[in-house]
Amino acid sequence: MDGALLYPQVTATRRVQGMDGMWGFRFDPEGVGERDGWAANGLPDPVAMPVPASFNDLFIDKASRDYAGDFWYETDVTVPGEWRDKDLFLRFDAATHRATVFVNGVKVGSHEGGFTPFAVRINDVARFDEPNHVAVRLNNELSHASLPAGTGGALPDGTKLAGPYFDFFNYAGLQRPVRLLAVPKEALTGYSTTYAIHGDGSADVRYEAETNGGHRVEARLYDAGGALVARADGAKGTLHVPDAHLWNVRAAYLYRIEFTIVGDGGAVIDRYFDEIGIRTVEVSGRSILVNGKPVYLKGFGRHEDSIVNGRGENPAVIKRDFELMKWIGANSFRTSHYPYSEENLRMADREGFLVIDECAAVGFMASLMNFLDAANDANPNRDRGFFDDPVVRGKTIAVHKEAVRELFERDRNHPSVIMWSLMNEPDSAADAAVPYFREIFGYARTLDPQGRPLTYTNLMSAAAGKDKCHQFADVICLNRYYGWYVQGGYQLAGARKAFIDEMNRWMEVEPDKPFVFTEYGADTDAGVHKLPSVQWSEEYQCEYLDMQHEVFDMFDAVVGEQMWNLCDFQTGEGIMRVDGNKKGAFTRDRQPKEAAFLLKRRWERKGA
Repeated sequence: MDGALLYPQVTATRRVQGMDGMWGFRFDPEGVGERDGWAANGLPDPVAMPVPASFNDLFIDKASRDYAGDFWYETDVTVPGEWRDKDLFLRFDAATHRATVFVNGVKVGSHEGGFTPFAVRINDVARFDEPNHVAVRLNNELSHASLPAGTGGALPDGTKLAGPYFDFFNYAGLQRPVRLLAVPKEALTGYSTTYAIHGDGSADVRYEAETNGGHRVEARLYDAGGALVARADGAKGTLHVPDAHLWNVRAAYLYRIEFTIVGDGGAVIDRYFDEIGIRTVEVSGRSILVNGKPVYLKGFGRHEDSIVNGRGENPAVIKRDFELMKWIGANSFRTSHYPYSEENLRMADREGFLVIDECAAVGFMASLMNFLDAANDANPNRDRGFFDDPVVRGKTIAVHKEAVRELFERDRNHPSVIMWSLMNEPDSAADAAVPYFREIFGYARTLDPQGRPLTYTNLMSAAAGKDKCHQFADVICLNRYYGWYVQGGYQLAGARKAFIDEMNRWMEVEPDKPFVFTEYGADTDAGVHKLPSVQWSEEYQCEYLDMQHEVFDMFDAVVGEQMWNLCDFQTGEGIMRVDGNKKGAFTRDRQPKEAAFLLKRRWERKGA
């Protein structure tokens, strides 16, 4: 559907009907559901399943929590008869990792990728004023062609396994809202904006509206009080704003932009509105500039992860996380390692947070413990040839491009988004990575009218002098764990020296770009105290952070620090993790460790 990536709004011409609640659910380990008519006849013996939510943590048996393969959801929805003259769509904010949708037994569409929206048109199959049966077959298996990447396998009894190449739990399901949309047959399908700020305090909002018809478009801009401040006619134009209120870091100001498609005689065919912020972003030398002024990023890598819900969208958790970040003095975060929900970004817009918006291209190193490979520069198994795989050079790059396109189109108008991250911790030291990077970065540069900086996060095994792809990035983003995965505990002084040595090499390799630390951290079991400190204690986490910060402050090129992680989060089980990753400044239930107070003191000293 053109327009699927527009945030759903109820307007004078558009209707939205929520479909969240309890759906029917069933696993399909043999993959027989479509053959056996589940889409038309209903699921045999379904269990109740909340939407939105990850299914995994709602079960009490291990086989269900770690299930890999096909699984189904179903529900009924009544389509109002007064919507007969509109185009009707089912919009899924996310379906992880791939989905096929059936309505009244008829296949109406499918989608690959678990973190961006898609919509399917149902006009040809919808029955008005009576229940319509909606069935969705999903699959959460991983491969070299999936984003995120991984591998598959099976137990001796044939039970499928998912082998993530990433260090977070492979949550899946209908994890974000589902809606029934009714829009005019001629409609706005998208829009983009760019900004120019002038010395006299005025600004220009240049817009381009995308429609599926030929009628005239009007654009209007309203201030936060609802007053009209600018207007223009045409699908492409400029809205001039005298005395513009700029969107700034932790000082957000949002305008309402409204597009109207006008028919013969002035009739309104379609109307859509959204919130935007007037601001500019650029990289200049060693600086990241917002509205022409340097910014220093303070904040976190995060995860959409909470108890019971898993990766399911939870407005209360979103609210709590932003309150924690505001309390601690943060001004930024990265959507590690996938596009976050639209509600997360809308909150960032309102609160003035800077966002590094990341594609789900994580696990681009063939290892079941790539966080160890990332940390161990001498690991003999580091070079696993991920980018040499013909599947990666063919199918994966096509899937990756489509994921980047959907991310950019969905999030292009959020003022909070200041940078795009195209991959997390890929094997960028491999020769075969270079043509892959060249193609992905080249494609991404065609997509964003605002020309925001592009980056990826570099892992430790691709240290300065070994990474072959840093030239494609506008900002160098480093994930570094000196003092944790290498030279930890009593060896912390040696870790400090090794860290400084690498940073000195980076200053030679990239003398003109800014650096942001997008990960640094140490696992810490809340409540464990030791004198002298040992790893996993709260004292050691603080000592580790102090050392990291000391090194950051030695280099003027460092313009940001995003500690890993905001909160503890769930991972797959294994001997390296005790019920998940414990690097949070806060526990998984959102309470502070001692490190949170250390970060608060530092970041409040650094100002906004």
